Amino acid sequence: MGYRVAVVGATGNVGREMLNILAERQFPLDEIAAVASPRSTGDIIDFGDSGQELKVKNLEHFDFSGWDIALFAAGSDVSKVHAPRAAQAGCTVIDNSSLYRMDPDVPLIVPEVNAEAIVGYTRKNIIANPNCSTAQLVVALKPLHDAARIKRVVVATYQSVSGAGKQGMDELFEQSRNIFVGDANEPVKFTKQIAFNVIPHIDTFLDDGSTKEEWKMVVETKKILGPSIKLTATCVRVPVFVGHSEAVNIEFENEISADEARNILREAPGVMVVDKREDGGYVTPIECVGEYATYVSRIREDSTVENGLSLWVVSDNLRKGAALNAVQIAELLGRKHLQKAA
Repeated sequence: MGYRVAVVGATGNVGREMLNILAERQFPLDEIAAVASPRSTGDIIDFGDSGQELKVKNLEHFDFSGWDIALFAAGSDVSKVHAPRAAQAGCTVIDNSSLYRMDPDVPLIVPEVNAEAIVGYTRKNIIANPNCSTAQLVVALKPLHDAARIKRVVVATYQSVSGAGKQGMDELFEQSRNIFVGDANEPVKFTKQIAFNVIPHIDTFLDDGSTKEEWKMVVETKKILGPSIKLTATCVRVPVFVGHSEAVNIEFENEISADEARNILREAPGVMVVDKREDGGYVTPIECVGEYATYVSRIREDSTVENGLSLWVVSDNLRKGAALNAVQIAELLGRKHLQKAA
């Protein structure tokens, strides 16, 4: 017997990717609903490559009673209103927004990393999906943390414009075209020109000079992996359509060599090691698009600190950073907690 699953925000980048991944992974479904804002009501969207078409339902009037799981990909404002409504109707919510991530009564889950924490979902019937840059980072950190205990992480992210939604992707495309044809090029979605440029600013600035995106990586990593880990981040928007990259420097409590780390990561769930010390022997964002794995390259020892390593981590932010992780949570929920009689 399958599940009744609603995807909220189904017409956005992440919502469409959720539908694709549910179809690709053959999630056991009795019924699937595409749900979005009133302006999208009645639109027709594809359910993966199955040939099945879904008519978009109006979120404002959608009754979550009788539905098993709702995957939310519509932002914090929508989640604030409708996630509790769905949860109270008995539908378990997996929310991709930042709204509930730091709520002590809501588990923040990356299935390869802290699957056991999902048991806390019954307190509010809501499970949070981490920030896209956090998700791929902790997949790479967890097996190394288990082996040698992480003390401190310094990470610089190189985040694609799809992390800012369709508007971000459109702006990169339009600005690139305008530069080539000599048209005017004023930024709208981003604070500065993104085409052929990098912007060290994602989300709003906080009082200490960090951005909210950087703060998210700090507090989410602590919640997922453990409060003792110290982390500092610099988050940068780059002119890449899909795929986030991270330069990661790690200081451990115990000794660990690059070879040991490489062997550990090769066996780690969700990780693919591509680490040849030669031209092209590493993964770049363009190669991770459409893939499930978190790729790790450039594994090397850092001689400037005791027990230090540096890594290069790349993942499809629309997948592992958002939609795939949400579907994996749904799979975990179905296997362990929502099992139905055959």
